[in-house]
Amino acid sequence: MNIEIWSLGKGNEDFIEKGLQYYFQKTKPWNPVSLVILQPPRKAVSTDVARIRLLEEEMILKRLQPSHYLVLLDERGKALNSPQWARQFQQCMNQGVKTLVLLIGGAFGVTDAVRAAAKQTWSLSPLVFPHQLVRLIAAEQVYRAFSILNHSPYHHE
Repeated sequence: MNIEIWSLGKGNEDFIEKGLQYYFQKTKPWNPVSLVILQPPRKAVSTDVARIRLLEEEMILKRLQPSHYLVLLDERGKALNSPQWARQFQQCMNQGVKTLVLLIGGAFGVTDAVRAAAKQTWSLSPLVFPHQLVRLIAAEQVYRAFSILNHSPYHHE
């Protein structure tokens, strides 16, 4: 199973990029993980929130394939602990999911159409974080989940 972390917005600061590569490399022996940054074209930049959300919806749904299993990361989603993340990944693998997509929505959230396309909605925290930091937290949690599944000593219960 491939795992893709999709995030709307700009590229990463250097310290975030280094952290992402660190966790992607650590996860690589068990499972490939990659980051996809969805950036709207410069000419499409607007201050109209509804227009921004619709543009982001179009970008997400255009990229979404039938073989993708979309999980929306949203502070109002279901709160899972790390072992539960691991169990969710294991269930996806057992079900033959080809690509698990963890979506970090835009600054103004996602549209109802994107929310409806998601198979699940998970919360990392009731707190709101900057998108770049969420990318790093998600990458670490993916690594942690696979370390749990593979009985690595990284996660302590």
